[in-house]
Amino acid sequence: MIKYLRFAFTPLLLLPVISLAQTDLSVATLSAEKIHSSTIKEIVKSLSRKHYNKIKIDDALSSSLLDSYISSLDPSRSYFYQSDIKEFEALRYRLDDEINNRKVTSGYTIYNRLQQRIMERVGYAINRLESAKKFDFTLNESFETNREKSPWVTTATQMDDLWRKRLKSSVLNLTLDDETNTDAKAKLIKRYNNQIKRVKQTNSEDVFQIYVNNLTRLYDPHTAYFSPRSSENFKINMSLSLQGIGAVLQTEDEFTKIVRLIPSGPADKTGKLKANDKIVGVGQGKQGEIVDIIGWRLDDVVQKIRGKKGTVVRLELVGSGSKSLERRVISITRDKVKLEEQAAQKKVITTRVEGKEYKIGVIDIPTFYIDFAAAQRGDRDYKSTTRDVAILIEELKQERIDGLIIDLRNNGGGALQEANSLTGLFLRTGPTVQIKFSNGQVAPYEDNNPYKAYDGPLAVIVNRQSASASEIFAGAIQDHRRGVIIGNQTFGKGTVQTLTPLKHGQLKLTHAKFYRISGESTQNKGVVPDIALPALLDAKEYGESALEHALPWDRVSAVQGFSQFNRSVLFDQMQQLNLSRTQRLGDFDYMKEKISHRANLRDNTVISLNRIKYKDNLENEEQWLLDAENKRRQAANLPAVKSLVELEEILEKDKLGRPIAPENKAILTESVRILIDYKKLQPTKS
Repeated sequence: MIKYLRFAFTPLLLLPVISLAQTDLSVATLSAEKIHSSTIKEIVKSLSRKHYNKIKIDDALSSSLLDSYISSLDPSRSYFYQSDIKEFEALRYRLDDEINNRKVTSGYTIYNRLQQRIMERVGYAINRLESAKKFDFTLNESFETNREKSPWVTTATQMDDLWRKRLKSSVLNLTLDDETNTDAKAKLIKRYNNQIKRVKQTNSEDVFQIYVNNLTRLYDPHTAYFSPRSSENFKINMSLSLQGIGAVLQTEDEFTKIVRLIPSGPADKTGKLKANDKIVGVGQGKQGEIVDIIGWRLDDVVQKIRGKKGTVVRLELVGSGSKSLERRVISITRDKVKLEEQAAQKKVITTRVEGKEYKIGVIDIPTFYIDFAAAQRGDRDYKSTTRDVAILIEELKQERIDGLIIDLRNNGGGALQEANSLTGLFLRTGPTVQIKFSNGQVAPYEDNNPYKAYDGPLAVIVNRQSASASEIFAGAIQDHRRGVIIGNQTFGKGTVQTLTPLKHGQLKLTHAKFYRISGESTQNKGVVPDIALPALLDAKEYGESALEHALPWDRVSAVQGFSQFNRSVLFDQMQQLNLSRTQRLGDFDYMKEKISHRANLRDNTVISLNRIKYKDNLENEEQWLLDAENKRRQAANLPAVKSLVELEEILEKDKLGRPIAPENKAILTESVRILIDYKKLQPTKS
């Protein structure tokens, strides 16, 4: 139903007059262009016809869109006032009518208000930094770093106080890194002047994309609109896996966050970056100035990070688990990810259990790859996951292994056909996965190749970063009862995306969903391991279920011939043996303590603005990590280390030169023991 509402936005809240020499805080009023009318129509048409999730453009969507849009524009609730939010309420059930009438007017109205509020706040910040006033770091004040659920600010006085503390926190953090108070202020003034420049550079196309992407995210988190300019930047982002640092990035609040690392890429090889780390500065070369990029647009950050192969980029990072905001700088040499470095690799682990020696083969698969170009050319020896693993299995069989582990930790997926054919190496024939399309049709994928490369004891290790094709493989092995799944609940990405070209840009939308042969979806829930080990990533923070508007878990009919089964008594026995071992191992105590410690840090989002207390928190955090590590080392009869720097230097490295974290090594070691239990407890074949 169309609502004929008449309302006018009230004048802006009267704020203290800000006098800034040589700083123009005016900003142009933005409005939709003619092309946007036909583009929003085309987008809505594509969503309604092709998207898996059938959502109506109605009042319910309008209400959700308003909340989502406001939250995306001001996630820290540091710009809009309560009065602004009250005015925007008049739009709550109007946005759907506008969209259905090929209009996006209100999206611009709200964004223009944001631009004005940003200029007010930046003006206040620069004015305060330029003034002679000093910040008093002896006061027992604190600052809330997570304001997502805080009430909206009601008065200019309250907003000024919030920003006073925000500035104080920034100056305190910078001056701990041997910068003077003057240097810190100059750096922040430069940051805010850059923000003014970026606000002034914002154009109508930018606003349209931001607004439309808040609409597409209501369908699911993997659906997105790319304007003509960002379509090219989307290709650039993807090429980061080919030339650059090899990382997938996204914007979170004012930060650029690392979503995941491309296996064997330049960033991954350092061993010093991890998912959820935030990039706050970028420097060129070994000596170039590190430019503060807080608040930058993602495409501008990408342009700053990319560069020619062989050149160095330095990243200033804030860790994901620390409330202290302590920074570190790492250097990365830009390069292409070489296909041979992403290829599956093998090794043999020999261990003695109850007087008997066991040889366990381990095949590490970083991604599900295939050289499509070579395959299409008809090359007989083109590289693919399945081909490489088949060769490695034959080599391991020659070494007379007693069991095989497929390590899919941190494998974010890849080619579906490779997940299907790889599963076939461990089965005679049979279905591996089902795909349900937006029209309701369900189609099974099957392995029709009777060749079985290995029929001995099999284990698959997964973690929270195992996604998509990894989940298809692990789920099929579990459903066929072909092996034991070890580790953590997987990511839960069970959806399929396709790129749809538009007359103005392109649309990436979710058009299908994966289902296991049991009928259960891998979406949202992922694959739950048979034997669970400590999870180093919190499922509440990372994974599909942590994403807003993620499609739900559900099920379809099982494939014909599949019989549902209860958890095997064998697995219960194996879990008990696992628990009895890990309760005595220092490595697992260390993991559990680290997980608990990270959770405490995450929940405590208030930081002290008292310099002594702030420094004490930093030192206490470093000491906790050092003590926990030395406790682990003592249990393993290893000498203590004097610092975390010393620890980093002595850590064992893998074939690519990456430090092997003790917890990752412990998980592999225990997985070997679990597979041996699996072999020993199997009924003897007559």
